[in-house]
Amino acid sequence: MNPNLESDLLRTFVAIAETKNFTRASEVVGRTQSAVSIQMKKLEEIVDGKLFDRGPRGVTLTSSGEQLVKDAKRILSLLDQAAASLQSDPLDGTVRIGIPEEYGGTFLPCVLSRFAKTHPQAEVTVRCAQSAALNTGLEKGELDLVVLHEEATKIGGEILLNNPVVWITSDTYRQHECLPMPVAVYDSGCWWRDWALACLEQQKKDYKITYISSSTFGLQAAVSSGIAVGILAQSQIPADCRELTPEEGFPRLQGTNIVLRQRIQHECSTKAGMAQAIRDAFQPSRAQSA
Repeated sequence: MNPNLESDLLRTFVAIAETKNFTRASEVVGRTQSAVSIQMKKLEEIVDGKLFDRGPRGVTLTSSGEQLVKDAKRILSLLDQAAASLQSDPLDGTVRIGIPEEYGGTFLPCVLSRFAKTHPQAEVTVRCAQSAALNTGLEKGELDLVVLHEEATKIGGEILLNNPVVWITSDTYRQHECLPMPVAVYDSGCWWRDWALACLEQQKKDYKITYISSSTFGLQAAVSSGIAVGILAQSQIPADCRELTPEEGFPRLQGTNIVLRQRIQHECSTKAGMAQAIRDAFQPSRAQSA
């Protein structure tokens, strides 16, 4: 007899896999931590296998868990799409969106796929670029909706996610122990670069800039390959790297928000529908910043 994989169990399971923490997952699904634990015990009984390993850095998936999470995400995506198509009328029209390049291969395909299946008549164009360029495109009327990185102290858009900015180093190469310490930074004019250098000066660290990039991908590659340490949003830390802690002499930097901006709020139903799709895509990530 095939196991009955209830959608509520799968949704909680995916929340734990994404947040790597039972407490944060409980906030995502709106249940108590004890209820989440009971759900996962039931799910493990259904699949007759262990799905999680618990360690000092949080919860990780076992091989069985890794196999299940792929199917679970696909199942939940189909259920959500079916619910959306039943609850809303198809939209048509044009919407132009802009998004930072680091989200182009992760969150963006999910948003576009769901929106296209629910609203196949809508025409969507996308621009991937740095936040400053996207903001300029919005102000010039070239874009309708943009997702941007913004300093947490500023108020200029709808906050989708608060993302701490942290120092990171490679697990293998440990460049933070070198003197002078090699540092990877963004191009001149980026406020993240200003934060990084000001922090190093304040901590009186002996450093040298060995890598400059205009993209997040470039900084991720520099740190992963052992060229330098760098700063990134906490959600963008590569799998083979880790966050450096205040105890190691690397305090967290000023926070950054991921915000949604629109030229005219709800100018048409198509743009409003895309704005909601973007909000929904970031919703599971909110618990990670708690």
